[in-house]
Amino acid sequence: MKQYDALLAAASTTRRGTPTAAELAIAVLAPLSLFLQLLALVSYLASPALAYTALSDHFLKLVPSGGDDFDIDNGKLLAPILIPRVPGTPGQVAAQEHLVNFFRNELPSWSIEWFNSTGKTPVTGDRDIPFHNLLFKREPPWVQEGQSNLLTLVAHYDSKISPEGFIGATDSAVPCAILMHVARTIDHYITQMYDEMNVLGEGGTVPMDMGVQILLLDGEEAFLQWTETDSLYGARALAEHWESSYHPANSFYKNPLDQISMFVLLDLLGSADPTISSSFLPTHWAYQAMATIEQRMRKLNLLESNPKGPFLPDAEKVVSKFGRGMVEDDHIPFMRRGVPILHVIATPFPSVWHTINDDGAHLDMPTVRDWARIVTAFTLEWLDMMEVEPKDETSKGG
Repeated sequence: MKQYDALLAAASTTRRGTPTAAELAIAVLAPLSLFLQLLALVSYLASPALAYTALSDHFLKLVPSGGDDFDIDNGKLLAPILIPRVPGTPGQVAAQEHLVNFFRNELPSWSIEWFNSTGKTPVTGDRDIPFHNLLFKREPPWVQEGQSNLLTLVAHYDSKISPEGFIGATDSAVPCAILMHVARTIDHYITQMYDEMNVLGEGGTVPMDMGVQILLLDGEEAFLQWTETDSLYGARALAEHWESSYHPANSFYKNPLDQISMFVLLDLLGSADPTISSSFLPTHWAYQAMATIEQRMRKLNLLESNPKGPFLPDAEKVVSKFGRGMVEDDHIPFMRRGVPILHVIATPFPSVWHTINDDGAHLDMPTVRDWARIVTAFTLEWLDMMEVEPKDETSKGG
């Protein structure tokens, strides 16, 4: 990914020639006075699908950090992927096996899907390089195709081809491990929620049929130099495929892109003192929800790190401060097609970015574990898990 000073000209319309939801909102709000902007934004956000109950302090205290599973040498989640993971290499195959075996063995209720594609790169000439996106999903067992709305948690699992031996701990082994932790933590709550909904006959309506999917994308990194064609190989292929993968005519959602309630992309996480900006006005409310979770957890002394400021400092960002700058990353092909984006990426980038020092030894482990707690709590809250809040501390761990 790279810093960007102006929104991609090509992103002004989708491939179907219609503005994305994010761009429509910005275009409509820009000419208005601040008061009218706020009124319009409130109207835009006044949707039942965006309403959920905040986790109680009691529930926040039960959210685990992952503990030793993030140990860089022996941690069950992180250590096996602190290796070079260049597409088409044995290291990436090892990473794939680790990720897939985790879901297959520990989370058997999650579906596993491979989305494979190939592409030519500037350093491989006419030879096609394989790219393998890994898709893990948990949705209500009664839903038909195209019925569930899906919180979509995303990271890329490939690593750069250079410098030789590059690991990419923040970029993005840690985000992948965090999403594994999230899936493991929320799994039994999802089961309980679906079981209770089934008993009460609450399923079968679009607002109620919430699920979650985790996308671990391949080929995010450029092979030579970041361009529109030398980057985002897996994301571009998947977004294009989903756009033309139509559900049956009686489905509520037209295609898999429409099912995404929020595309939450994690990247460059694991260094101390991260700053995450709120990039997109239409999803600022979701940023605020995550920022509030961080703030509440700090007040409850549930977080370990002692940063110079909050990880998410833009909660009070006013409408007039939203510009057109952003960071290019795996969300771009999805945003162009109207998918709502919450981009959780450290800016400025960590000092180890794209250097050989982006390894386990340079991670700040309290920050890693804090991110695991924050993202897990955000996910539980999004899925409205206060409905199944534990009444004791038996679920506490990590």
